[in-house]
Amino acid sequence: MKLRYGYASVTKRLINSLQDPLFRRIRLHAEKRLDFTPDTPPGERLRQLKEYLRLEQEMLHRYHEKGDGGLRVAKARTIMIDILIEYLFKNALAIYERKFGPPPYPVAMLALGGYGRAELCPLSDIDVMFLYPKKVKPDLLKPLQEVLTDQILYPMWDLNLKIGHSSRTVKEAITEAKADQQTLNALLEARLIYGSKELYDEFEKTYRRYYRRADHRAYAKERLEDQAARREKYGGSVFLQEPDIKNGVGGLRDYQNILWMAEVRLGKGSLDTLVEKKFLGDQERKHLIQAYDFLLRVRNEVHFNSKRPNDQLSLEAQPGIAWALGYKQRDIFRRVEAFMQDYYRHANRIYQLSKLLEQRLALSELGPSRGYSFQAVIDSRRIDRQKELDGFLISPKQLSSQDKDVFIQDPTRMIRMFRYLQQYDLEPDLDLRVLLSQSIHMIDAKLMHNESANRTFRSILQTRGNVYPTLLLMHESGVLGRFIPEFGDITCLVQHEFYHRYTADIHTLSCIRKLDEVFREDGVYTPKYHQALLKTETPALLYLILLVHDLGKSDGIQSHCINGVRVAEPILKRLGIDEKRRKIILTIVENHLEMARFWQRHDIDDPITAARFADIVGDEDTLRYLYVHTYCDAAGTASSLWNSYKDSLHESLFRAALENLHHEPDAMVKRRRERKSMIYREIIERRLQGIEKDQIDAHFNLLPERYFIHNDADDIILHIRMVHELLKTISEADSIGSLVPVVDWNNDEDQGLTVVNVVTWDRAGLFYKLAGALTVAGVNILSTKAISRNDHITIDTFYVVAPDGGVVQDSKAEVNFRNHLEQALLHNVDLMPAIKEQAHKLATQFGATKTNRLRAPIPAKVEVYHELSLKRTIVEVQANDHLGLLYQLAYAIFKHGYDIGFARISTERGAALDTFYIEPTRPMAISNADTLVPLRDEIERIIAHDEFEAAG
Repeated sequence: MKLRYGYASVTKRLINSLQDPLFRRIRLHAEKRLDFTPDTPPGERLRQLKEYLRLEQEMLHRYHEKGDGGLRVAKARTIMIDILIEYLFKNALAIYERKFGPPPYPVAMLALGGYGRAELCPLSDIDVMFLYPKKVKPDLLKPLQEVLTDQILYPMWDLNLKIGHSSRTVKEAITEAKADQQTLNALLEARLIYGSKELYDEFEKTYRRYYRRADHRAYAKERLEDQAARREKYGGSVFLQEPDIKNGVGGLRDYQNILWMAEVRLGKGSLDTLVEKKFLGDQERKHLIQAYDFLLRVRNEVHFNSKRPNDQLSLEAQPGIAWALGYKQRDIFRRVEAFMQDYYRHANRIYQLSKLLEQRLALSELGPSRGYSFQAVIDSRRIDRQKELDGFLISPKQLSSQDKDVFIQDPTRMIRMFRYLQQYDLEPDLDLRVLLSQSIHMIDAKLMHNESANRTFRSILQTRGNVYPTLLLMHESGVLGRFIPEFGDITCLVQHEFYHRYTADIHTLSCIRKLDEVFREDGVYTPKYHQALLKTETPALLYLILLVHDLGKSDGIQSHCINGVRVAEPILKRLGIDEKRRKIILTIVENHLEMARFWQRHDIDDPITAARFADIVGDEDTLRYLYVHTYCDAAGTASSLWNSYKDSLHESLFRAALENLHHEPDAMVKRRRERKSMIYREIIERRLQGIEKDQIDAHFNLLPERYFIHNDADDIILHIRMVHELLKTISEADSIGSLVPVVDWNNDEDQGLTVVNVVTWDRAGLFYKLAGALTVAGVNILSTKAISRNDHITIDTFYVVAPDGGVVQDSKAEVNFRNHLEQALLHNVDLMPAIKEQAHKLATQFGATKTNRLRAPIPAKVEVYHELSLKRTIVEVQANDHLGLLYQLAYAIFKHGYDIGFARISTERGAALDTFYIEPTRPMAISNADTLVPLRDEIERIIAHDEFEAAG
């Protein structure tokens, strides 16, 4: 079709220039399948378009499945859309000419962004711009725009393609680019799809003149700031367990940013240009292309199996993606591990090279305006040096080498350079980074055992508050994994645990960052942990402990604590750590999960618990290291994993264990009795209104001693008043009324939770009814404890939060709890229907259906056992959480003849981790296999279902 303004298709030239038979095949298919004209009914035209699109997409999927690269498939889909638009554009112009005559102005349709790069993944946005001359009359242009919209955009929307569109004159496009850097970048990749070649050439020339004359410094500065903000937003690390392929660190956007900066700075946004201009080596270019192609292939696979745009590699999807991409290991964990290690390798390559190129392109802005070469800029920085040191040059903010043989002359400098960077707060200059990467092969067994190198490494680990940046730089450059090859074994290691966000190596470094914060007292919780460390003989020893604590994971998550001892011991000897400190380190490595396990699963108010834990730890220094280690380990796993409630449990166990280690058993008993007497005297002196001394005496005489260890005077006074209120009902109410529980509902803003105390007469099944009433009230239970007086009055305390966390601010929650609790206790009303209704309500409100809810990868399991050291029968449950689960578990325990004396309830990322202390409801009954095995089987049946309805 030849029209007034010489409209042309660039797609044919694109196909011919790429010389790929696949692309030519797409063109031939279109010629056979798309034969509509202006006279073709819209329905028939849409049918042809749908058939063309369906068949071509199926063909591209087949090419993808047989292993074609990401770039080839993305370019093929680009050509497929180009051809579709070309046919629609020709048809639109013919319709316009028939109705209005020749178009009043030339028009061109441009592809922008990823579409402009010819890199369309299956669900990528298709960004287009209708381009018009600089000067147009709106009333003349409007009919043409309406036809183009009706005949191009509407059919594409009918095809369910996601179109982003704009209409701009050449002048308006330049104005938009000046105002918004995102538009500027999108237009850098503009490509003519169909239309006036002369108009497009005019735009390209005008736009190129604009950005080549723009303030390159300001552009580079804004790009660097944008890159830093985006990387921080998407996790700050390549090694997230669920990375974002497009926007994550080391993702597609990092690669694309290089080309944008190169286009603005050098006039050509290509890797070949970067090689030609000596910004990039030829081998690095090949590595970048390979990495980018791999990421595009992964993205294609994600899109082919998604109904809506998605660029995140979720844990749930990784096994299927890995299998489809050729990772055929039958063991699902090995398969995912192999796939993700390749992903991290490629993404890290993009990240490292993009970061290097960003700096080079930004720094080179100094050159052209003064007529300097890039090397001249580097030399000019060296002239201003302050100090020569050990083959290096220390200048403001940077460390450089005196000559290229600095590491050949002395390989130990590859470790010492990081000590200098740390000491003088420097960054390695660009040449030194490259030189290091080229020399890293010299880090061998000889260097690993070199006394000087190991002494330097120990010094790096002893710089309190400033270790993480140096270790991160060592890791990113590959030095850490070479010098400590055991650390290299966990690099890029996916941790198949539901609460981990990072790979094993990055988790370790995140823990070390938390320890830096402790030493700087940066954060709400850190001052007390800092003070605890200062009381140890070698506070900075914890850096080394954290560095080696998870190395056992190289042999698998299971038993990694024990394996970690085996892996860590030769490292400690190699580093020259003395026997005394080696013992402390290995003790903590072997037991680094124990402290959290104790306060997550056991009753820390029970003196037996603290004594048992103190026996494991052994001494006060080890306890202090483990206390801070546990905090850093949890906080370094995920930012949301630590809160004030957990911190209070953690500190309570620490204080109790410290007291056990500090005092002899007889002295401990004496101290506890003194505490009880002191609290008693304080309460008597406060002269509680309406409370007789006899009632206070009875409360102190009817409760076990452990009650007074962890309850202060205010807590005890509250309980005494509640018991007093309960006893009053005996004389003031009928027999039914005397069973009404007394409830105190109090928001604890400091801990970010609500404390619910219930005082009532003890009875069988009390716990599951309390749990059921709280569930119907719409709150989440964090923990609970119960204690009974010898007169059968029980005091139950529940720590609860709102569904989205924090104190329960909904005033209706307390009313609902009280009402449902009275119905359950006084009238024996079954709360299960109300819980099911609540579950349905929440599912409707939040869309929490099976099909769209992401589940934590946690296997359901239950353990029922006797803990001899604690003299307890314990039920531990691990399962995917759902509303009503706690009620079902408690009811099952009751049905099988047991009461719950203590419960620790924990929910992390949709996973329930619950512990119950149970004891027979019938006096003198014995817990044995005949009763515990059926209980375990019942709980296994409950947790086998993800939904309340399925298990109810």
